[in-house]
Amino acid sequence: MAEAHQAVAFQFTVTPDGIDLQLCHEALRQIYLSGLHSWKKRFIRFKLLVKVFSGRKPMLYSFQNSLPRLPVPPVKDTSRRYLESVRPLMDDEQFKRMKGLAKDFEMNLGPRLQWYLKLKSWWASNYVSDWWEEYIYLRGRGPIMVNSNYYAMDFLYVFPTSIQAARAGNAIHAIMLYRRKLDRAQIKPLMLLNTIPMCSAQYEYMFNTSRIPGVDTDILQHTNESKHIAVYHKGRFFKVWMFYDGRLLLPREIEQQMERILADKSEPLPGEERLAALTAGDRTPWAKCRDAHFGRGKNKQSLDAIEKAAFFVTLDETEQRFEESSPVKSLDSYAKSLLHGKCYDRWFDKSFNLIVFKNGTMGLNAEHSWADAPVVGHLWEHVLSMDPFKLGYTEDEHCCGEPHPSLPAPQRLQWDITDECQGIIDYSLTVARTLADDVDSHIFPFNDFGKGLIKKCRTSPDAFIQIALQLAHYRDKGKFCLTYEASMTRLFREGRTETVRSCTAETCAFVHSMIRDETREERLKLLKLSAEKHQNLYRLAMTGMGIDRHLFCLYVVSKYLGEDSPFLKEVLSEPWRLSTSQTPLQQVELFDLVRHPEYVSSGGGFGPVADDGYGVSYIIVGENLINFHISSKHSSPETDSHRFGGNIRQAMLDILNLFQLENKASK
Repeated sequence: MAEAHQAVAFQFTVTPDGIDLQLCHEALRQIYLSGLHSWKKRFIRFKLLVKVFSGRKPMLYSFQNSLPRLPVPPVKDTSRRYLESVRPLMDDEQFKRMKGLAKDFEMNLGPRLQWYLKLKSWWASNYVSDWWEEYIYLRGRGPIMVNSNYYAMDFLYVFPTSIQAARAGNAIHAIMLYRRKLDRAQIKPLMLLNTIPMCSAQYEYMFNTSRIPGVDTDILQHTNESKHIAVYHKGRFFKVWMFYDGRLLLPREIEQQMERILADKSEPLPGEERLAALTAGDRTPWAKCRDAHFGRGKNKQSLDAIEKAAFFVTLDETEQRFEESSPVKSLDSYAKSLLHGKCYDRWFDKSFNLIVFKNGTMGLNAEHSWADAPVVGHLWEHVLSMDPFKLGYTEDEHCCGEPHPSLPAPQRLQWDITDECQGIIDYSLTVARTLADDVDSHIFPFNDFGKGLIKKCRTSPDAFIQIALQLAHYRDKGKFCLTYEASMTRLFREGRTETVRSCTAETCAFVHSMIRDETREERLKLLKLSAEKHQNLYRLAMTGMGIDRHLFCLYVVSKYLGEDSPFLKEVLSEPWRLSTSQTPLQQVELFDLVRHPEYVSSGGGFGPVADDGYGVSYIIVGENLINFHISSKHSSPETDSHRFGGNIRQAMLDILNLFQLENKASK
């Protein structure tokens, strides 16, 4: 997903300037620190696991200690699969050169680097995840807005209420109920095929968490408990307590607090309105500004109120939703608003932002370093199922219940922004606006058919869509490219993601058959081969036999050892010009998709990964709908998100037509 951007762009530094370390000692020290970090996490989870034995139902962390460690694949296997993945993208001369580099790596440096990784895999819980978090996310110095953060949308065709404060009341209450279940480890752990447990470690930083900027690297700051949220409206920041008389506020009471904020006529303090632009721009200026201007007094207190809040809420002044009269324009606007807004009306450092628009539509913007999209999606499914069905609204569209007669009002945060600080805010906003204005977003609901018909073709829906993306991309650009599909590795302890390289030789052969004048039978044969290949790659990625995380970690070790590897350097610098991700629906039991397919999230998306490439996210909704989220950059003459959307639609239809389902039905 969005990590594909960081995976190419990250810069690696090992030691401070002026310090001469023996680099093999540094590699061992880093492995030792990884293990120490793992054991600390295990001790914290052990305290939670004490509750496991108090009931029969499995709790969120019940299976954590029984999960296997992520295996380290043999270097030769990874090298072979890498060469196989790039063969269709290279001419004979390029491939011959790459084979030589790979062979040299296998024979010489590779085994030495592998030894360190093996050592780390025995000592730490996961040999990838801590380095992935640090080098792909926290050490990135560019803006996290657009480049890293991602978004989740509301229902597409359903509008439970048009009252902004009421929608916020139900949504915030539902989120706080989820947090309570999370704190008590009462969330049912996810199981693959209802039998194989998946890692729950990523849930730990969902609430009360902020990414804190540093000059060289950021850190994740997490507090164990937070009784308030931070709210932004019309340039003002508010602290809103979520508890009164020892209990959680009810939806109508939260709506009451939101109404008070909306009715507040006070003006923003000098510099306050665009303050959050600091979180949208480059990280180093924000880190230096934070140290210089937010370390004491009212600025520190107010910043603490935001960074230690359970989560961040924006009561947005704009109206966003799907409009039947203008479907393309309305959805594109909605996506861009969730992805970046005005660049100063979301606190991009928070674990997630709840954004509630003036007309009652809502969505999320999530920071990426602490967790991947399925974890945020699990929360969002809970909120969307609670909102209209379990919490509901009155006939006049307010939250159920009554306002509270003596709730203390939301607290307005106070700031003292100097001219120097204002200059940094303005700089960050300029950087962020340049980035945001360049985003070419296109969201379209594909309702010609869905997984129902795809299954009749006896093809995996994900493989079908991925092959369609390859056909669409070839028609769009006239060439193939390195393609990133995110797969999870949560079958292993502290697993995050792996890459499925879905542009394969088999898929390229199928695409060529669709471009040339091949018979339908030949095309179907090639389609079947490419679908089988894709499913096999996906299985390998999920079971710890992927390519890219292993190569990434070998590269990290090489840098700690001060060893230059032409093979690894070239592999890690290759751009992902097509980055894709499926948003899974994880709690199907919460939604009646047969009777109400419209009552499910329309999915989410992320910013463009390469300057001249596409980002594509998709969600399979029920049996008859697939929502696509496409992003690219206006500045690239090679890309056009709307053109690519048209190519995706046509590719989907063309592949389905190969099966001639209408003819079979008539027989």
